[in-house]
Parts: sequence; structure tokens; C-alpha cells
Amino acid sequence: MIKYLEKEEEFESLTKEKCLVDFYADWCGPCRMMGEVIEDLTNTDNTLRVLKINADKFPELSMKFGVMSIPTLILMENSKEIKKSIGYISKEQLVEFLK
Repeated sequence: MIKYLEKEEEFESLTKEKCLVDFYADWCGPCRMMGEVIEDLTNTDNTLRVLKINADKFPELSMKFGVMSIPTLILMENSKEIKKSIGYISKEQLVEFLK
């Protein structure tokens, strides 16, 4: 399931359960490539929850999580960061990252 953050106030409730947070921008080529990998993975793993956050629309959240480059993926649970990956990664690397 892929959800796009619409209001910053929703962030905490959306990240209580384990999820992958994808900081991206519409103009970013590697972000679009990463988006395809994430979409492909969610098509085969219906338990994967993804929250996509447009870094341009939510600069405060980007700063809070130290997002300096995009795409940045953060695995979260209980609204806390478990681990972070910066830059494009392959589907195989994403599967490993999610373990």
C-alpha cells in the first residue's frame, strides 16, 4: 500500500505501524526510478506499507529527519527511525533493507 502524505499532522499516526518512508521530489530522476522499484515491490508484497513524502512540500519533516539528498528511504516503526538509505537502490537491495 502506497500513501502520499497530504498533511504534516498525519505523519505520526501514519508511521506508528512499521512502514517505509520515501522522501522524494517530482523533478528528481533517481526518485522516479526508486518509485518504480517501490511500486514493483508493493505489487508482490501486500504487507509493505509505504508513505511517500514530497521533500519540497514538507521541508520541516525533511530537516527533522536530516534529509539532505533524495531519494531518502527511512524504515520507521512506532514513529521512530529504525534505519535510513540515501540514494537509489535496486529491488534486491530494498528487500535487504526492509529485513
